[in-house]
Amino acid sequence: MRILMVCLGNICRSPLAHGIMQYVVDSDGLDWQIDSAGTGDWHVGQAPDHRSIAVAKHHGIDISGQRAQHFTAELFDRYDRIFVMDKQNSLDVLRLAKNDEQRSKVALFLPNDIVPDPYYDDNMFEPVFDMVKERCDQLLIELKK
Repeated sequence: MRILMVCLGNICRSPLAHGIMQYVVDSDGLDWQIDSAGTGDWHVGQAPDHRSIAVAKHHGIDISGQRAQHFTAELFDRYDRIFVMDKQNSLDVLRLAKNDEQRSKVALFLPNDIVPDPYYDDNMFEPVFDMVKERCDQLLIELKK
Protein backbone atom coordinates (compact mmCIF):
# COMPACT_ATOMS: atom_id res chain seq x y z
CA MET A 1 0.00 0.00 0.00
CA ARG A 2 1.32 3.43 -0.94
CA ILE A 3 -0.34 6.37 0.82
CA LEU A 4 0.13 10.10 0.29
CA MET A 5 -0.98 12.72 2.82
CA VAL A 6 -1.63 16.20 1.38
CA CYS A 7 -2.09 19.65 2.90
CA LEU A 8 -1.37 23.18 1.74
CA GLY A 9 2.34 23.71 2.39
CA ASN A 10 3.49 20.23 3.45
CA ILE A 11 5.03 21.55 6.66
CA CYS A 12 2.35 21.12 9.37
CA ARG A 13 -0.58 18.74 8.89
CA SER A 14 0.56 16.36 6.17
CA PRO A 15 4.02 15.77 7.71
CA LEU A 16 2.28 14.86 10.97
CA ALA A 17 -0.09 12.52 9.14
CA HIS A 18 2.86 11.08 7.18
CA GLY A 19 4.93 10.47 10.31
CA ILE A 20 2.08 9.16 12.45
CA MET A 21 0.78 6.83 9.74
CA GLN A 22 4.31 5.51 9.09
CA TYR A 23 4.70 4.90 12.82
CA VAL A 24 1.34 3.10 13.00
CA VAL A 25 1.99 0.84 10.00
CA ASP A 26 5.57 0.09 11.09
CA SER A 27 4.29 -0.82 14.57
CA ASP A 28 1.89 -3.25 12.90
CA GLY A 29 4.73 -4.80 10.90
CA LEU A 30 3.42 -3.66 7.53
CA ASP A 31 5.67 -2.72 4.63
CA TRP A 32 3.63 0.26 3.44
CA GLN A 33 5.05 3.42 1.90
CA ILE A 34 3.77 6.65 3.41
CA ASP A 35 4.67 10.09 2.09
CA SER A 36 3.31 13.64 2.03
CA ALA A 37 3.04 16.62 -0.27
CA GLY A 38 1.62 20.12 -0.41
CA THR A 39 -0.63 21.75 -2.96
CA GLY A 40 1.53 24.87 -2.71
CA ASP A 41 5.19 24.83 -3.75
CA TRP A 42 6.73 27.53 -1.55
CA HIS A 43 8.19 25.09 1.07
CA VAL A 44 9.65 22.47 -1.32
CA GLY A 45 12.77 20.92 0.19
CA GLN A 46 12.15 22.32 3.67
CA ALA A 47 11.78 20.29 6.85
CA PRO A 48 8.42 20.29 8.62
CA ASP A 49 7.49 23.26 10.80
CA HIS A 50 9.47 23.15 14.07
CA ARG A 51 6.20 22.90 16.02
CA SER A 52 5.12 19.81 14.07
CA ILE A 53 8.54 18.27 14.69
CA ALA A 54 8.27 19.08 18.42
CA VAL A 55 4.77 17.68 18.93
CA ALA A 56 5.64 14.50 17.03
CA LYS A 57 8.87 14.09 19.03
CA HIS A 58 6.90 14.57 22.26
CA HIS A 59 4.92 11.48 21.22
CA GLY A 60 8.00 9.46 20.21
CA ILE A 61 7.78 10.04 16.44
CA ASP A 62 10.64 11.62 14.48
CA ILE A 63 9.52 13.58 11.41
CA SER A 64 12.59 15.82 11.23
CA GLY A 65 14.00 13.99 8.19
CA GLN A 66 10.98 14.69 6.01
CA ARG A 67 11.24 17.27 3.24
CA ALA A 68 8.32 19.10 1.66
CA GLN A 69 7.36 18.27 -1.91
CA HIS A 70 4.84 19.81 -4.25
CA PHE A 71 1.82 17.77 -5.30
CA THR A 72 1.90 17.17 -9.05
CA ALA A 73 -0.26 15.06 -11.35
CA GLU A 74 2.53 12.47 -11.60
CA LEU A 75 1.95 11.53 -7.96
CA PHE A 76 -1.39 9.93 -8.87
CA ASP A 77 0.57 7.11 -10.47
CA ARG A 78 2.82 6.56 -7.44
CA TYR A 79 0.16 6.20 -4.74
CA ASP A 80 -2.80 3.92 -4.10
CA ARG A 81 -4.56 6.35 -1.77
CA ILE A 82 -4.29 10.13 -1.43
CA PHE A 83 -5.68 11.68 1.75
CA VAL A 84 -6.22 15.45 1.82
CA MET A 85 -6.53 17.52 4.97
CA ASP A 86 -9.28 19.91 3.89
CA LYS A 87 -11.76 20.68 1.14
CA GLN A 88 -9.55 23.21 -0.64
CA ASN A 89 -6.74 20.64 -0.76
CA SER A 90 -9.25 18.21 -2.24
CA LEU A 91 -10.29 20.66 -4.96
CA ASP A 92 -6.67 21.47 -5.79
CA VAL A 93 -5.68 17.79 -6.04
CA LEU A 94 -8.77 16.73 -7.96
CA ARG A 95 -8.21 19.55 -10.44
CA LEU A 96 -5.03 17.73 -11.53
CA ALA A 97 -6.70 14.31 -11.91
CA LYS A 98 -6.92 13.10 -15.50
CA ASN A 99 -9.50 10.33 -15.06
CA ASP A 100 -11.94 8.61 -12.70
CA GLU A 101 -9.31 6.14 -11.51
CA GLN A 102 -7.13 9.01 -10.29
CA ARG A 103 -10.11 10.81 -8.76
CA SER A 104 -11.11 7.62 -6.91
CA LYS A 105 -7.79 7.61 -5.03
CA VAL A 106 -8.53 10.96 -3.35
CA ALA A 107 -10.44 11.27 -0.08
CA LEU A 108 -10.66 13.64 2.85
CA PHE A 109 -8.39 12.40 5.63
CA LEU A 110 -11.28 12.90 8.05
CA PRO A 111 -14.33 11.54 6.22
CA ASN A 112 -16.76 14.16 7.52
CA ASP A 113 -14.52 17.00 8.60
CA ILE A 114 -11.29 18.86 7.94
CA VAL A 115 -8.00 18.84 9.82
CA PRO A 116 -7.58 22.44 10.98
CA ASP A 117 -4.35 24.13 9.94
CA PRO A 118 -2.36 24.85 13.13
CA TYR A 119 0.16 27.14 11.42
CA TYR A 120 -1.21 30.38 12.90
CA ASP A 121 -1.98 29.02 16.39
CA ASP A 122 0.72 27.32 18.45
CA ASN A 123 -1.94 25.85 20.71
CA MET A 124 -3.46 23.82 17.85
CA PHE A 125 -0.50 21.50 17.24
CA GLU A 126 -1.31 19.11 20.09
CA PRO A 127 -5.04 18.84 19.25
CA VAL A 128 -4.17 18.33 15.57
CA PHE A 129 -1.68 15.62 16.53
CA ASP A 130 -4.35 13.86 18.61
CA MET A 131 -6.92 14.13 15.82
CA VAL A 132 -4.50 12.79 13.22
CA LYS A 133 -3.29 9.95 15.47
CA GLU A 134 -6.84 8.79 16.12
CA ARG A 135 -7.63 8.81 12.41
CA CYS A 136 -4.40 6.99 11.49
CA ASP A 137 -5.32 4.21 13.92
CA GLN A 138 -8.75 3.96 12.24
CA LEU A 139 -7.24 4.09 8.74
CA LEU A 140 -4.93 1.21 9.52
CA ILE A 141 -7.92 -0.97 10.40
CA GLU A 142 -9.93 0.20 7.37
CA LEU A 143 -7.12 -0.19 4.85
CA LYS A 144 -6.01 -3.62 6.07
CA LYS A 145 -9.43 -5.05 5.09
